[in-house]
Amino acid sequence: MTERRTLRKLTLKDNFLFAAVMSEPENCKQLLELALGIVVDHVEVDTEKSIVYHPQYKGIRLDVFARDEKGTRFNVEMQVAGRPLERRCRYYHSQMDMDLLLSGVPYGELPDSYVVFLCDFDPFLLGKYRYTVQHVFAEDGSFRYEDGSHTVFLSTKGKNEKEVPETLVRFLKFLSAGETESMGNFGDDYVRRLQRSIRRIKSDREMGERYMLFEEMLKDERAEGWEEGRAEGHAQGRIEEAQEMIFEVLSLYGGVPANLKERICAVKDSAALRQLLKQAAQVKSISEFESVMNL
Repeated sequence: MTERRTLRKLTLKDNFLFAAVMSEPENCKQLLELALGIVVDHVEVDTEKSIVYHPQYKGIRLDVFARDEKGTRFNVEMQVAGRPLERRCRYYHSQMDMDLLLSGVPYGELPDSYVVFLCDFDPFLLGKYRYTVQHVFAEDGSFRYEDGSHTVFLSTKGKNEKEVPETLVRFLKFLSAGETESMGNFGDDYVRRLQRSIRRIKSDREMGERYMLFEEMLKDERAEGWEEGRAEGHAQGRIEEAQEMIFEVLSLYGGVPANLKERICAVKDSAALRQLLKQAAQVKSISEFESVMNL
């Protein structure tokens, strides 16, 4: 039997700890500046979307969602497996846009969006620490096509140290380090800040309990996946995705009450969920949405 890992054994490349550490705005802000090479004045991390676990639906999410004072959206995720990521990026960009469109933002006013994947492998096998996606015309590669979407992949397996900032290399080496090595001296102020956050999170009893809950749900999710048929799993996935979209839209108006989440999770009909999603996009408050559900 595989020994169960505890919160104290995790490193930053474990999704739960990564999401917890990056839920602290200053940690997230500095990571974005390091990854993107831009100045970010201030970020707000959406913890309702960053660490999501609910006993009545699968699809536990540990992405880090943030926005700055200009409205720019950021989605950051840790990746440790070499799975294809291109279409996953496309999905994340579309999700951020959909959230805004459902809240009433017109197409012409959609803000810039950034998707950042931190990979503990080389996603494109070119030996780069950073891969920046750019859109150009096939007929003229010098002409940039700008639609406001930006995608960056960071790799801990890069070999081009002279082509990227030293601070980025130090951070990626820290990210790739094992449990003992990761708490050593990397000669970097940002890494030291992250190490302090990690120590604080690991000593927090509530965070330890949340991690245990997360592990149990992950275990249950995997067991249910084996037990359910593939067709049933796809249908259930669509229902859960619709429920999750409703939660995300309603979170724009503040925290969603637990009893309201339970009522939404109890709805298993796809058509009814689509109608609820439309209503969530039209109301102006949580209380107004609850009134609609009571009709």
